[in-house]
Formats: sequence, C-alpha cells, structure tokens
Amino acid sequence: MNAPLPGAAVAGLPATAATLQLQVRGLRLEAEGVLGVELADPGGAALPAVEAGAHVDLHLPGGLVRSYSLAGDPADRRSWRLGVLREAQGRGGSRSLHERVRVGELLTVGAPRNAFALPAQASHVVLLAGGIGITPLKAMAHQLVREGRSFALHLCARSPRHAAYAEELQALVPAGRLHLHFDGGDPARGLDIAALLATPAAGTHVCYCGPAGFMRACAEATAHWPAGTVHCEHFKAPEPTTPALPAGAFEVHLARAGLTVQVQPAQTIVRAIELAGLRVPTSCLSGLCGACKVDVLEGEPEHNDYILSDEEKARCMTVCVSRARGPRLVLDL
Repeated sequence: MNAPLPGAAVAGLPATAATLQLQVRGLRLEAEGVLGVELADPGGAALPAVEAGAHVDLHLPGGLVRSYSLAGDPADRRSWRLGVLREAQGRGGSRSLHERVRVGELLTVGAPRNAFALPAQASHVVLLAGGIGITPLKAMAHQLVREGRSFALHLCARSPRHAAYAEELQALVPAGRLHLHFDGGDPARGLDIAALLATPAAGTHVCYCGPAGFMRACAEATAHWPAGTVHCEHFKAPEPTTPALPAGAFEVHLARAGLTVQVQPAQTIVRAIELAGLRVPTSCLSGLCGACKVDVLEGEPEHNDYILSDEEKARCMTVCVSRARGPRLVLDL
C-alpha cells in the first residue's frame, strides 16, 4: 500500500508534513551488499535540520515506501546519506534501490522523523551496532564527536568487507573508542555483549541497533539496566514474546474528519479508515517508523509498536498495529 503524499490533505484528513524532491547525487558500495545513497536538493538548497537517529521515508520505483536511517553527519545540511542493505528475502524496497535507482534521478522523500534520539543527559554513551544497524549509530558518533562527549562504538559484522563505514569511522572516532568485532558468521566468536554490559555505570546510556538475533542479545544483556538508560531501534518487528490481548471489535471516531469507523477483530485501524474512504500516511506497517503516529483524545490504546516512549504512549498511538483496550477511541484525525 502506498502512503499519500503528506504535502496535501487526503479525502478529509488533514495535511501532514511536506515531502521533498531530492536528487540522487551519489551511489557507492559501502560494504558487501550495502549501497550508500547520497541525496541532495537539486537546486543546492540546505536540507531540513535533523538530529542523530532520524530516519526518512523514500518513495521508490514501483510505488514502494520504505524508511531508512540517516547515516551522515547531522550537521551537514548539504546532503543526506543512507546505507541500504540488499535484503534477498525482503519486501522489495532494498532490491528496488539497488537495481533501479540511478544517479541524477529525483526521489520523493518524506520529512525526517526521529524515534531514536541520542540521549542528551548521558555522561557516557555505549553505541552497539550489528551490521547495517551502524547507520543511525554512525550519525550519533558524528554528533558525539562534535560535542566532545564521552562514548564508545562497537561495530559487529561478519568480516571487514561486511563492515559498512569502517574506514570513515576509523578516521572519525577518537583513538581507543572504536571497536570492530568480526565473527565469521558465528555470533559465539564475536563480541560478548553480556559481558560488556554486565555492570551498569552511573550516567551511562546504551544505544543499539541491528538484526533480530543481535537485538535479542542486547535486550537480554541490558534487562537489568536502570529504566531510561537503554535505547534501541528495530529494522524489523521482533517476534512477539507474549500472546496478544484478545482482539475484539471497537469503534474509532476521527475527531477532525467527523467520522466514526468500526474496527473488526482481524482489522487494523489503518485498514478500517481506508475502507471508509480515507487514508492515513503509512510506511512500515509494523509499528517501527512512526509515520502513522496520531494523538489520542479519548480511550485507552493497546500499544503494539516498538518506538513510542512511555511519555508518548500516554498521549498518542501508532494506528498501523495498535488497537483499543475498550470499546471506543477518539483520535485527532
């Protein structure tokens, strides 16, 4: 399903943040299977300001919309850099980028969003990247270096040729703070994440990103860390560890559109709204990107996403995967 262009109102729903038309200024191989994409304004204008951890939606050939983290220096507004791993078993987005996008063409790019912000209050930050998970953490490294803050970056990969941005990081990160770990495809031969994170230190925060097995290892290793000191971003929705709540029917009232829709047990809120003739901007449809985040005016959501903080869950929800705990929700749509 394609997202509507967020620059215009769609079938009664309010307009959202504008999209950009950006030119592909460069394509390069950053590592085995990793395509580096550089995007810039075709007229040379400065790009919108971003912070480390931000991601954008790319509208790709064939009508696909996919979210990718910004991997460049957030302070550099001349261009945005993405690192895209070719996913042989993916849904076609990475394959479209690798095979069909060419230097010089224009792409529609959504406004930046950030659900993985660098913790400002940390006195020391441990950055843990598994494979392509380096993309948002590389941006964090740029920001931490510029601010003169204490940090360590651990990049885990199969081999040196699979380690995206390794040479750039070696030039960027101060001596002794960059640690490269190569396991040859056997995680048991790589970084001992549990040992690294065994003892939480006062003022230390952990930020991690990578494939599913890496994410599980990091989550288990930080389970005993103080609340609010561990931050992560998933590229794919993890397998649920607990059964979902019973999925009963409920109604959703769209306050600004003045419309009430019924959401059936096997339906998402997004789908119910679509069947009523309206559309909500979406991208991942997995509760990972925040494209469909909306404010909740009444009712109690059942949160099934992987990005909202506790503070955000008190006021908003993602309508691609989350549902209602009661008979009715009122949304600011």
